[in-house]
Amino acid sequence: MPTNSAAWMLGPKQRLQVREAPYPKPGPGEVVVRNRAVAINPIDWILQTQGTAMAFGWIKYPFVFGNDVAGEVVHVGEQVARLKIGDRVTGQAHSVEKSFNNSAYGGFQQYTILLERNTTTIPKTMSFESATVLPLAFATAAAGLFEKDQLNLEYPQLDANPTGKTLLVWGGSTSVGLSAIQLAVAAGYEVISTASPRNFDLLKSLGANEVYNYNDPKVVDDVVTAMKGKTSAGALAIGENSMFRCLDVLSRCKGDKHMAMATYPVPSQPKRFAMLQTIYYFVTSMISITVKSKLRRIATSFVWGSVAHSPVGEAVYANFLPAALTNGKFRAAPEPVVAGEGLEAIQGAIELQKKGVSARKVVVRLN
Repeated sequence: MPTNSAAWMLGPKQRLQVREAPYPKPGPGEVVVRNRAVAINPIDWILQTQGTAMAFGWIKYPFVFGNDVAGEVVHVGEQVARLKIGDRVTGQAHSVEKSFNNSAYGGFQQYTILLERNTTTIPKTMSFESATVLPLAFATAAAGLFEKDQLNLEYPQLDANPTGKTLLVWGGSTSVGLSAIQLAVAAGYEVISTASPRNFDLLKSLGANEVYNYNDPKVVDDVVTAMKGKTSAGALAIGENSMFRCLDVLSRCKGDKHMAMATYPVPSQPKRFAMLQTIYYFVTSMISITVKSKLRRIATSFVWGSVAHSPVGEAVYANFLPAALTNGKFRAAPEPVVAGEGLEAIQGAIELQKKGVSARKVVVRLN
């Protein structure tokens, strides 16, 4: 049996340490992947710097975090029908979810258990570094767009018919936004999005019909003008303050008035008294969002970044993404920034991500 190593967090708010880890055994519907690349997400530095007490209180240390992996299938469990040993894949690791709560499902190690229904094969021409930018962002976008208690859009297809509706994706240059734009277009929706001007061309190349500068004081008016004569499919809000802008837009549009929030209202870079600041910001923002949405009759919902226990997972990971990646209907975006090699490089990669990146995703290459 192969030996395994992981970048462990031994206690709350501690730096990662590379140590031995048990070799994972897959259960029914699960596979073990030999990781060749892992990606870093904002949640990784948030959990490390602010701890797990507020949102992930079930986690017990030592623990293996990490959501995005890409590599090769080396072991398949019972009831696995679509994947086989040797397949090049990318998928979402689920260790932090309460229903798993198990380091064997964490991404920051050499071998990780993945669910077959949340794993996709990748083309031979795609690097593991490029593939690993997808899983968490892709799943978050898919949950926000397609879950019945979210925007409940039509599923993506390789050749979808136009729905005649327009989706607003606020924060289109984020990892979630880039996936959301492509998924919505593949489902037959027109997309209007926002970003900084340097990312306009990227978003349009992925299918966005119109893109507006979210820093422009007139951006809400510009988006409302662009929506005239169109039927709203709702809005996906990504990024700090995106919720308030989306509420302003939806209140002035015709069609579906539902805002799915892929970002929680917390300060992006809390300074002193971080926990108190985060709690205060969250509570006051939620009061404001609740009041404004009720007055304007706009439905709101928070997006949980997973489709582990949902039919959406099978619909997007198995029925759409493998062929879409192969024929170019879906691109792995954003571009990866390789921050180092080996499990020892993950801590530095987390610190790099915390500093902020635009239309890029920090990844670590594994041997």
